[in-house]
Amino acid sequence: MTLLAHDRYCDEIAHQVGLLRSVVTSGADLARTVPTCPDWSLEQLVRHTGSALRWVEYMVRTRAEEEVPEEQVPGAAGPEAQGDAAALDAWLSETGEQVVAVLREAGPDTKVWGWAGTLSSGFWARRMTHEITVHRADAALAAGLPYEVAPDVAADAIDEWLQIVEYVQRTEPHDSAGELRGPGRSIHLHATDAGPDLDAEWVVELTEDGVRWRRGHEKATVALRGPLTSVLLAFYRRLPLDAKELEVLGERELLEFWLERATFG
Repeated sequence: MTLLAHDRYCDEIAHQVGLLRSVVTSGADLARTVPTCPDWSLEQLVRHTGSALRWVEYMVRTRAEEEVPEEQVPGAAGPEAQGDAAALDAWLSETGEQVVAVLREAGPDTKVWGWAGTLSSGFWARRMTHEITVHRADAALAAGLPYEVAPDVAADAIDEWLQIVEYVQRTEPHDSAGELRGPGRSIHLHATDAGPDLDAEWVVELTEDGVRWRRGHEKATVALRGPLTSVLLAFYRRLPLDAKELEVLGERELLEFWLERATFG
């Protein structure tokens, strides 16, 4: 598994912020419930995403050595006015510019508090890339807009998600991710539209010692096949397994078991 370049993550954060802003200014109803995050309205989803970016910007800029409460981050709450698309768009624009500038200045190796066992600014560049990439999908679905993501970003998002589940199993063994143990079961993810330069297949083994995964093509207990963007969204529980562009081969129950228990902790 190879990480993307630090500048690639920074570029993608800027790109995704722009795409999220286009949802905000599309005329979509900001009070609409987000189908994939039903506890949030579209505006609440956007504020959550912007707040996360502001939080990371503050921690990287101050070289935080421990977690900073979000309420201590200036501007994290977003604009005071509710339902004001222009104000929300301006806040997102400023947020994106600030976090990208700070991450570029820090580079990938600056020491900063983090979780998942990685204490660096590079961890946060990658984490925020995928945070906004997936939440932009939530926003697009809520607004009824199309969604696509660059293949290298989508593949890296799947890598990162598998690493997170691995980490949660090691550090929080009583979490629901801890139930993803047991011998002789495996999941194969297969992106059917990936080009020859992108190894967009994964094998996930559920062993007694925890989850193990690697890129590659192997026979498994269950396989999920489809376009890479669709595989990504299904693996993040943003697209149902019955979606017309997806195919599940083998023991569907195992894939459903995984999707119910894979967690950030």
